[in-house]
Amino acid sequence: MLLQTKTDGIVTFICELRPEAKEVYLAGDFNQWQPRERQMLKAKDGSFRVKMKLPPGLHQYKFIVDGVWHNDPDAPSHEKNNSGVLNGAFVVE
Repeated sequence: MLLQTKTDGIVTFICELRPEAKEVYLAGDFNQWQPRERQMLKAKDGSFRVKMKLPPGLHQYKFIVDGVWHNDPDAPSHEKNNSGVLNGAFVVE
């Protein structure tokens, strides 16, 4: 899984955890951790992708693959939330 950021606030999330997955969603602080709000689309290479414009600052996120929450092992960094759960993290400049 990869996360690509650009200086204009556009972030491309790429999930490569399970190419055989039926559904992958993105949840994070930017959508109040809603597990079925931001569906990712399957690309020809088998990865799942979604682009979003995010405000500057630190953001945390997870992927939901076929109903199971997954941390992104390839996130630029990782942060613990208030409950001590590890999430993928990145900063938009």
